[in-house]
Amino acid sequence: MATKSRKLFVNLAVRDLKKSMEFFSKLGFEFNPKFTDEKAACMVISEEAFVMLLAEPFFKTFTRRELCDTSRQTEGLFALSCSSRAEVDELVKKAIEAGGKHAVDKQDHGFMYGWSFYDLDGHHWEVMWMDPAAVQ
Repeated sequence: MATKSRKLFVNLAVRDLKKSMEFFSKLGFEFNPKFTDEKAACMVISEEAFVMLLAEPFFKTFTRRELCDTSRQTEGLFALSCSSRAEVDELVKKAIEAGGKHAVDKQDHGFMYGWSFYDLDGHHWEVMWMDPAAVQ
């Protein structure tokens, strides 16, 4: 197991950077202005995790492969933890109200609870709560 403290930067291609920023702002996320411009936006998840929303043309400069068609394919599952079941429900409801789409129905495993949505670009977000006692 790694003992170093690391930061995580996930990079996601988006079709309309401004609309994506508006969407995630409605979910309560903020952006680091030092790393945000007309090509990219640094969404702050926590002190250790960030999502770089990259306009598709800019994203393409970082890869030789084709972009995933997220309307038909899943390029990954991006999981966000919450402090309660109620927060899970609240975040997913905000996502749907902001223009996202339902992905998978609620899943209740007792010690773990989750629900998911697709953002404006079809990225699959898993929102979950886990009982702290189960983590011990």
